[in-house]
Amino acid sequence: MSRLNITSGAPWEEQTGYCRAVRIGNTVEVSGTVSIKNGEVFGKGDAYVQTKQILTIIENALKEAGASITDVIRTRMYLTNIEDWPQVTKAHGEVFRSIKPASTLVAINQLISPEFLVEIEATAVV
Repeated sequence: MSRLNITSGAPWEEQTGYCRAVRIGNTVEVSGTVSIKNGEVFGKGDAYVQTKQILTIIENALKEAGASITDVIRTRMYLTNIEDWPQVTKAHGEVFRSIKPASTLVAINQLISPEFLVEIEATAVV
């Protein structure tokens, strides 16, 4: 099977040795995604806004891989503050309410920057 790597162009992809998403066959895995826009943290202090931006980034990566948001079968959400769960699940529900992927939501100690409140991974099957 052929492999398609989707990159975001972020400098840390080369440094770390990963890409935004990988498609092999009919499966697309989207890496952990945080809220970035124009190279800056987007939605500082607002878990809902960050989640919406993350899901937009994920949707764009899926499109580039020949998939769509409706192909998502699994999401994994990591929060630095579990009290943000209502805002995160509200944004997640606005995108996935009718799709209903399997999903995980956990609180973690921290992300790469304290300004990131949420990180999300996704798996899609086309």
